[in-house]
Amino acid sequence: MAYMSQEGYDNMVAELKRLESVERPKASAAIAEARDKGDLSENSEYDAAKEAQAHLEDKINKLKLAISEAKVIDTSRLSTDTVQILSKVEMTNLTTKAKMTYTIVSENEANLREGKISIMTPIAQGLLGKKVGDEVEIKIPRGTITLRIESITIA
Repeated sequence: MAYMSQEGYDNMVAELKRLESVERPKASAAIAEARDKGDLSENSEYDAAKEAQAHLEDKINKLKLAISEAKVIDTSRLSTDTVQILSKVEMTNLTTKAKMTYTIVSENEANLREGKISIMTPIAQGLLGKKVGDEVEIKIPRGTITLRIESITIA
């Protein structure tokens, strides 16, 4: 089961609809067009179109599974006492004095450009359950960083 925001769930449903209603017909048309070109035993276009269709079907099936296992979180019931999923955490790197803000989300919603990090990342794991003012040492691939939590809000 994957906990996520309503927005993340809605985005997955929209992507599934797009794949099924737009991309699937395109893949079928590409196969039909390649099939019309003759001998299938030596038709690389046909093979490529079939492979693309298989990848698309795999993506659709994974998305259907993720949607079926999704549990939308009622943000009105979340607390800002400690860091948890859907917490927006403002923190300071005590070594570099750099300020950063991340929202902790499900793996399916993670998008670093939007400041959304997966709950599975080392930083998110190190922050879970912590409070404002806590200083946390977190092991990341490049070493260990020390962060101080400045604020916790709900995204």
